[in-house]
Amino acid sequence: MPKHRGNVLLERYLTEDLPGIGGTIKERVEDFLVEEIPLYAPSGTGQHTFFEIRKEGIPTFHAVRVLARALAVPPRRIGYAGHKDARAITTQVLSVDGVRPDLVTGLDLPNIRVMWAERHNKRLKIGHLRGNRFTIRVRGVDEPALVPCQAILQVLERRGVPNRYGPQRFGQRGDSALLGRAIIRQDAQGFLHAFLGGPHPNESEGLQSARGRYEAGDWEAALGMFPSNMVDERRALQALIRSRGDYQRAYRTVPKRLKIFLLSAFQSALFNQVLDARLDTLDQVYTGDLAMKHPGRSVFRVEDEAVEQPRASRFEISPTGPLFGFKMMQPTGRQGNLEAELLKAEELALADFDAGGGIRAKGERRALRFQMTDPDLWYDHGVMLRFELPRGCYATTVLAEFMKVS
Repeated sequence: MPKHRGNVLLERYLTEDLPGIGGTIKERVEDFLVEEIPLYAPSGTGQHTFFEIRKEGIPTFHAVRVLARALAVPPRRIGYAGHKDARAITTQVLSVDGVRPDLVTGLDLPNIRVMWAERHNKRLKIGHLRGNRFTIRVRGVDEPALVPCQAILQVLERRGVPNRYGPQRFGQRGDSALLGRAIIRQDAQGFLHAFLGGPHPNESEGLQSARGRYEAGDWEAALGMFPSNMVDERRALQALIRSRGDYQRAYRTVPKRLKIFLLSAFQSALFNQVLDARLDTLDQVYTGDLAMKHPGRSVFRVEDEAVEQPRASRFEISPTGPLFGFKMMQPTGRQGNLEAELLKAEELALADFDAGGGIRAKGERRALRFQMTDPDLWYDHGVMLRFELPRGCYATTVLAEFMKVS
């Protein structure tokens, strides 16, 4: 299995025999364009208003708060299909309950422009999108870089792109999977040590100092140094102080929604490990595999690899990896052995993914690869890449194959 450095997986590249071009992305917000591809159009009738926004340089959750304030509704009444990059120009569809379309289109907000609004009979929910269209500029490279890019693109079009979870899945500190592991193991003390301690070089000096005081056992001083906006951390630390070191009591103050998110990050990290172990056979299916059909995402067991491989070569099906859970369908054969080895190394069983208190993951299968559609390459003050990805797939994974930078 692949090795870890701390919590950072040492990932491999599918195109590792081809040189990367290096370079940088997101030097300017206009270097990274994301257009959401809706799953369906609004019906024109109903109590919900669907509307498309174009936002610049702000995350989705911030845009939702700004829109909610402008429309005088709670943020929970605004629905969206997915989060979009902050340092980018992005378009996406949102919904709001009980607000007329003309009131939405009449908004005049900084960094947010409403493109259109129309009624629909249902709220927009997470995952209700077909995919995203990306247009990305890689700066700091010359026009000859298009040559290796063309070679890399040919491999990715033929074999598919590794369906890896990107670094954004694991939080700014890169510790979300470690926290998720502690949740699954019901290790309250280990969770709080990672949640409140572990100074990180990307954090402010003040926050690093706060975490250092926690690790030194000076919890009162640490509480005074944690920023007021770190509500969950401060609440847990206050409970720890009041209970005189009762880690279980402090752990119970951490919101359920956050624990579920961290659990999903741990699932994602395990999937990435399986993906790296299977990378060389990403486009092959074996007897015992659980394969996913494209499109549709239904899963079936491969009974005869010789019969199914032509379908994999045509990108009609792909092998899958695990998002482990207590009800997850398990493969047999070599893939089954691979996944069983990983669980054994983690000292876990599928039943452990029901951690009690409503913190649980049923589990599912995720394709080990995905297919870009309508890819294009050209040069304009940097290498320009344009492609469409299915929902749940990361542009950073595509860029990693071209750039090969840490």
